[in-house]
Amino acid sequence: MSFGVFNLPWWGDLTIALLLTHVTIVAVTVYLHRHQAHRALDLHPAISHFFRMWLWLTTGMVTREWAAVHRKHHAKCDTPEDPHSPQNLGIDRVLWGGVFLYVKEARNAETLERYGQGTPDDWLERNVYSKFQITGLTLMGAADLLLFGFVPGVLIFVTQVVWIPFWAAGVINGLGHHWGYRRWPTPDASTNIVPLGVLIGGEELHNNHHAYPSSAKLSMRWYEIDVGWLYIRLLESVGLARVKRVAPIPHLTAPKPVVDLQTLEAIVGCRYAVLAQYGRFLRRAYCEELEKLRRFAPDDAKVLRTSMRWLVRDERLLGEHERTRLAELLSKSEVLRTMHSMRRDLAAVWGRSTATREQLVGQLQNWCRRAETSEIEPLVDFSWELRRYS
Repeated sequence: MSFGVFNLPWWGDLTIALLLTHVTIVAVTVYLHRHQAHRALDLHPAISHFFRMWLWLTTGMVTREWAAVHRKHHAKCDTPEDPHSPQNLGIDRVLWGGVFLYVKEARNAETLERYGQGTPDDWLERNVYSKFQITGLTLMGAADLLLFGFVPGVLIFVTQVVWIPFWAAGVINGLGHHWGYRRWPTPDASTNIVPLGVLIGGEELHNNHHAYPSSAKLSMRWYEIDVGWLYIRLLESVGLARVKRVAPIPHLTAPKPVVDLQTLEAIVGCRYAVLAQYGRFLRRAYCEELEKLRRFAPDDAKVLRTSMRWLVRDERLLGEHERTRLAELLSKSEVLRTMHSMRRDLAAVWGRSTATREQLVGQLQNWCRRAETSEIEPLVDFSWELRRYS
């Protein structure tokens, strides 16, 4: 039996494996994801290069490749061009084979050229990290064998190599678009897997991230924990990081007589919070309509009761069967049909990229006028809530 420099008990080897993989998780979420892919924070060159070197040793990943694949995922999210969408490829293929999907897309020269701009391109990157990807893994494997002995070293090394492909490429890219809860009505299928972002450094809060991709902080409720944000704050406290952006917090004042440019800017900046709030008013209207139909049209009430979950979802996420059921639901209630249409019109305000700010303000004012003359109480109340954004 061979021994390494450290002859640890089994629980010591397990602890070492978890600590080493945790450093890799931090490197992925802080350096690759929030710093490189989304520019949500700046890192000191020393800590930035440490993370880059560590990822070379433990994963063999190249910064440009990772950032490019991830940026394309956001640009083409849950469409046929998404490199790893379970909505198109199936959950099993992404969960268990996410690493192969990543490698395939990382070899796409067009993806690297279009989405890989602004990543490190120094001598080390060109001549070491990108050229000798296997060398880093070989060095780490040799170090594990030397320090911990043959069997523990092999197990620790295998854990390091498998950790990111499974948890990041499989679980986050797979379950993060398939199962979990949705805090924000984003136009993709992203979900928060759990509110405790501990195991994968905060990446579990995936729907939060898709709502505000340029935010350095992924937690947005008091009960959500983002370990990656904890490390960012620690690095910031010693001058090794500088946060550039976090998700905006809606600022509400007394309702304005007329929505203005300031209102528009606040609404566009907090658009998913606005849509989430609209969803609550839409559910209120749904409950009122359901109660009416139960008394006067029991058969129509049954349709509403079985189809409500599709009423508040983005239509782009619905399949053919779900669209049919939604159309049947809307045919039973003019109130819900109006509110569903008004939601689409509201989202279109910030989707008109070619309109001037003055035109967008006019469109928002028109939306409020239509809402307040609709005689639909939840819609009227929501319009007055919009006037509070500042």
